[in-house]
Parts: sequence; structure tokens; C-alpha cells
Amino acid sequence: MKQNTIFRTARGYQLLLQAKKTLTPSMEDYMEMIYRNCLAEGYTRVNILAESLSVQAPSVSRMIQKLTELELLDFEKYGVIRLTESGRELGEFLYNRHQTIEEFLTLLGATESLLTETEMIEHNISLATLNRIAQLNSFFKANPDIHTQFQNYGDGSCSSRSFEQGEGS
Repeated sequence: MKQNTIFRTARGYQLLLQAKKTLTPSMEDYMEMIYRNCLAEGYTRVNILAESLSVQAPSVSRMIQKLTELELLDFEKYGVIRLTESGRELGEFLYNRHQTIEEFLTLLGATESLLTETEMIEHNISLATLNRIAQLNSFFKANPDIHTQFQNYGDGSCSSRSFEQGEGS
């Protein structure tokens, strides 16, 4: 995984904050998937995006139109979808945010419903918390002995609180 997972410039943060004010979680998911799909070819198409997101092509077309109006995409009708520079920066951020959270959950050992958990968290996390999670991920990778101690702590060898569904109801 790429080490540098967060924007490095003030402009990057400005773009993110601007986009966060206008993007819904669904728009973020589209931008992340468009970025993923564009990594190999530099572009994607409506049918590829529809398949990747398990949605219908007309839904993709409507979303592409909205994202194009926000100047995040260049789209030729019945053609290719390309990211603009700001779309590429935002897509990269969203992709890296996803990867950071997924890595964190994996390091915690919370892999049972990894994609669902990642998706639920990524749309509701602050930049400050995301940066701290990225730092913790790096710390665990740089200190595998401490990560092992953490894993052993939760395996029943130490007393820790665990939650069961329905608790507190």
C-alpha cells in the first residue's frame, strides 16, 4: 500500500473541504470507484462503473452528470469518463481514506465484514481522526511486536470489555 495516504498541500485540503460540502456519501463512492477504475486505463465507462458499483447504467449516467457539473469529471456522452485534476485529487484522497480505514480494521482484526465496516466509517470520519488512524497504522507496521501484543490482549488472555448485539437496549 502507498505510504503517503493524505494530501500533502494546502490546496489539497481546500479541495477536500470544498468537495465535502457538496458531495453526498454516494457521490464519494462514485468518485472513489471512478478513481479506482481510471488507475489502469486513465478513463472508465458508464457500463464498467455500473458493474463495479452494482447499480443500473441510468443511475450512473445521472450521477456522472452531477459530478461533471461539479467539475470533477470530463464526460463525453456515450463515451469515456475521465477525472479532471481536482477530481483526480479528490478521488485519490477518497481511495486512500478507504485504504487507511480498511488497513486499520484489518490491524484490529475486525475482518468479518470489512468492506461494510469500512464504508460505514469512511463517510463519517474527520481529517484529524483519519490522520491519527494513519499514524497508528504506521506505528503498528513499524512495531510488529507491539501489534502482536495488541492482538494477544484481545484474544482472551487479558480482561477486556466486549460487546454483544442487543446490549444497552
